[in-house]
Amino acid sequence: MKLNGSEIIAECLLEQGVDTVFGYPGGAVLNIYDALYKYSDRITHILSSHEQGAAHAADGYARTTGKCGVVIATSGPGATNLVTGIATAYMDSIPMVAITGNVTNDLLARDSFQEVDICGITLPVTKHNFIVKDVNDLADVIRKAFRIAMSGRKGPVLIDIPKDVTGALCEYTPRTPDVLSDPVLSSAEDFAAAAEIIANAKRPMIYMGGGVVSSGAEAELLEFAEKTDCPVASSVMGLGGFPASHRLFMGTIGMHGGYETGKATDNCDVIITVGARFSDRVAGDRKKFGQDAKIIQLDIDRAEINKNVKIDSYLLGDLKDTLKLLTIACDRTTHKQWNEQLSEWSKKGAVTETPASENYAHPYHVIEAVRKLTKDSDIIVTDVGQHQMWVSQKYRFEEPRTWCTSGGLGTMGYGMGAAVGSAVAHPDRRVVLFTGDGSFHMNLNELATVKSYNLPITIIVMNNTVLGMVRQWQKLFYGCRFSQTDPHRATDFVKLADAFGVKGLRIHNDDDVESVLAEAFSKTEPVVIDCRISPDENVLPMIPPGKTVDDMITEME
Repeated sequence: MKLNGSEIIAECLLEQGVDTVFGYPGGAVLNIYDALYKYSDRITHILSSHEQGAAHAADGYARTTGKCGVVIATSGPGATNLVTGIATAYMDSIPMVAITGNVTNDLLARDSFQEVDICGITLPVTKHNFIVKDVNDLADVIRKAFRIAMSGRKGPVLIDIPKDVTGALCEYTPRTPDVLSDPVLSSAEDFAAAAEIIANAKRPMIYMGGGVVSSGAEAELLEFAEKTDCPVASSVMGLGGFPASHRLFMGTIGMHGGYETGKATDNCDVIITVGARFSDRVAGDRKKFGQDAKIIQLDIDRAEINKNVKIDSYLLGDLKDTLKLLTIACDRTTHKQWNEQLSEWSKKGAVTETPASENYAHPYHVIEAVRKLTKDSDIIVTDVGQHQMWVSQKYRFEEPRTWCTSGGLGTMGYGMGAAVGSAVAHPDRRVVLFTGDGSFHMNLNELATVKSYNLPITIIVMNNTVLGMVRQWQKLFYGCRFSQTDPHRATDFVKLADAFGVKGLRIHNDDDVESVLAEAFSKTEPVVIDCRISPDENVLPMIPPGKTVDDMITEME
């Protein structure tokens, strides 16, 4: 059948199982938006306040569903406004297809109005990108883009489409999507070698990352950990991939992880790394990371092997398959003495929690109170900063895809868009956004989106009136020279919420926490809570960059 390019885009989205897209219209995508009008009974479009918010919404939708997020933007500034969202998805291996319009073919490379080389700009932060100059290629490119985004190590793909292509006619033939599979690339001998290392271990540990959640391998990891009696430490990205209430779960690893996870890393004899990449925020001093241990790495991406830390044994393939095969190859064992030692370290390294003053709420109190009001399946979103680390430390995640945060790029302003995407994807679940006043100021315009769709998101602004994490580093490493981290914003978040038509509440101190949260959680509409916390609250423990657990800071003056 004959369709124009924009109708082909809509048909291909439906082929791929897409029923929701995020975006913002403009001249170069008018044909696409005209098609979306015609297909509005089958494809829901969520209009953001800014293209960056749309990209983060597509990201949040993907993280909490496992599906590929889709975002649409016009040419020029519309396309460049997507770049931070695309880079955020790229760093955390989140599947996304970004569709941008461009000027017509005859105007390309002429510095035309709202023309930009978005493929060149996004080349370093996409798995692949395309510019489609012939409508006859369009359907196959879209199908290929989804296949690339969802296969192997997932990630964002961009398709740039000149306006004349979106209006041109051609023959369209429907096609069933390809069945994606990522074969195990390691041999039986590789599995036997890894199993032998594990069998000889006296003090093993598992270091898990976001790859566990990305591959849906939570059940396989749980079975493997229980069979081998291995304690589990998680990167920030891995939270939810292993139940926090399980006896083998130690908590997070790295710069703001627990004392016991740091001591385990320094004293174990085998580290089994599952879907993690030895980030600098985890490994610290890479020459000393697990220096007395043999390291086994399970990953889908060959490029991660021996990239940051020297590996003794590795298994390549989808974690659901490699973990299953490794579990079969391993004998059931116990490590009672080792686990008891970890328990002792946990008690020894506990950080003393100083109570909040009468003028502030304590962030831990707020987070723990929220946890009591939420179900395991509810979704927690954060921006980036101190509040993000406090949540990673204190909120107990039991299920996968309930934790939505920017790990690799560390994008302030991520949270509002991601919360929108999460709420659109899961109207039956509560979505809670923890943000800081610094992050919230960056994308608070998305409150308009939240209200327009009446998304029942509870937004908790950890308001310490400063840029808390940067200020904490200035305390520690820059002699308390607080350069530009005390911005003295006069924003009244309760009044701001009201201006957007959203309910605003305020927590003045610890005495308000339970009652204000109870009121917020009783509503089926968006709520903004201005939660006053001290500018001198710190994220502890902390291992300074490039250091080890021996340098851990557990208290500050």
